[in-house]
Amino acid sequence: MELILKKDVEHLGFTDDVVTVKPGYGRNFLIPNGMAIMATPGAKKQLAETIKQRAHKEANNIKLAQEQSDKLNGLEVKIAAKTGDGDKLFGSVTTQDLADALAKQGVELDKKFITIAGGNIKRLGQYEATLRFHREVTTAFSFDVVGAKN
Repeated sequence: MELILKKDVEHLGFTDDVVTVKPGYGRNFLIPNGMAIMATPGAKKQLAETIKQRAHKEANNIKLAQEQSDKLNGLEVKIAAKTGDGDKLFGSVTTQDLADALAKQGVELDKKFITIAGGNIKRLGQYEATLRFHREVTTAFSFDVVGAKN
């Protein structure tokens, strides 16, 4: 079943992508939740016209995302967390903690666009995260998790 996505869907595609999915997933989840519409010939023609009109605006969005990504060069982010025995943390450091730390440094990014390798962090040390500013602009970023001073 071919569908046109109306919203970004994790692990499937971005807005205005034409994707092929199993009929049950399309009929029972994507279409009722307003995430997609059927890819009829008329809808595809309308999509092509819309994409053509958005080309200039999209180029500007990519440029802004690249500028925001360039702000990360030379930026050191340290997240302070309470520790127990050795280097083990009480709780964990999540994408929300990293988003908050980046916001304090002047880089605004929603937590859903941040992926930490290995999921949540439960020990002190240096870690890698992937930040997605735009569908075409992703950046690898390293940060440190340090023990909080009492």
